[in-house]
This record gives sequence, structure tokens and C-alpha cells, in this order.
Amino acid sequence: MHLAMKPKSTEKVTSSGTSVQSAAISDNIFYIRVAADAACHLEIGVNPTATTSSIYLPADDYEYFKISPGEKVAVIGNVNIYVTELTE
Repeated sequence: MHLAMKPKSTEKVTSSGTSVQSAAISDNIFYIRVAADAACHLEIGVNPTATTSSIYLPADDYEYFKISPGEKVAVIGNVNIYVTELTE
């Protein structure tokens, strides 16, 4: 994957200590960028539930993920995450 991809849209997802899901990823989207304003845990899937055993994302950090259309990102923590769909 090259990082020179165009952002299509960004969704803000807020968790206050319980697992919360994003909207389903759009058709023809296969990569996302997730940025967090506080430390949190992420899970990706069709109906994901994030736990403290899920993928850890540190505060004020971001990560890129390969994803399939229709999947969602779940987050747990006291955090806002920003899920950006990326296109070529």
C-alpha cells in the first residue's frame, strides 16, 4: 500500500468507556486511516466489539488498516476516533 491516497470522508466516533461502532465502510473502499485523541482499543469486522484485548492505538496517534466494504471499526476508551476512508 502506498500512502498517497485521497481521503474520501471522515467519521468521528466517540466512546465513553463502552464499545461503539462506526458506520459501515463504503463500497469500493479497501483502506482506512484511524486517528485517536486518547489511548484506545480498536476492533474491525462486520459486527465488531472492541475490548481491552483488541488492537491498541496510543493517544494522539494514527494507523492505516486494510478493510473490506461493509466492515466497521469498533472503539473502546474515553476517546474520539476519526475514521477516514481512503481511495486511490
